[in-house]
Amino acid sequence: MGYLTETAEGVILNVRAQPRSSKAGIDGLLGDAVKVRIKCAPVDGKANKELVETLADEFGIAKSSVVFKSGETSKQKRLLLRGVSAADVERKLKGEI
Repeated sequence: MGYLTETAEGVILNVRAQPRSSKAGIDGLLGDAVKVRIKCAPVDGKANKELVETLADEFGIAKSSVVFKSGETSKQKRLLLRGVSAADVERKLKGEI
């Protein structure tokens, strides 16, 4: 699973953000990253804010539990999801949760 790393705090997820999408949400795997669609354009941090909100909603965690590790100005990002397990991510990608 090259798209995530499990840690004591949760998982670090490799994300490929797709701004200016018609809908927000997780759109499966794209290479070694999870593709996440967001509606906002990448201007003034609005897309990053929506990305955090989308991941928090998708995994049922607080927005404060989604922390950028790298890539805040790139489409390729690494985010820590506190309180989320690798199994949770797998189930989400399979559409089970």
